Amino acid sequence: MEIEYDEKGKFFTDIISKEVVRVEILTVNHHIRGNVHVRKGDRLSDEINQPNMFLPVTQVEILNLGGENPRTSDFLAVNRNQIIWLMPTEQQPAQEV
Repeated sequence: MEIEYDEKGKFFTDIISKEVVRVEILTVNHHIRGNVHVRKGDRLSDEINQPNMFLPVTQVEILNLGGENPRTSDFLAVNRNQIIWLMPTEQQPAQEV
């Protein structure tokens, strides 16, 4: 990792600071719980409105629509076209990553 400094001591890096937001997502076929990583200073809505086809979600629990057959994964890429709704499950300040 390379860090550059300007004349005032401000530093620049390739690492993007993000905050973790715990969410629930309902898709056409599944109910998903997990973490969405949002750029520091942005809102969850800013992240979900990105033009990318997939929304990255970490620490995932996936259930069928009946709430059965749970599966877990460290990572899941959710097709944004399949999302019916998405909501944060915690209203407290998110963790920084």
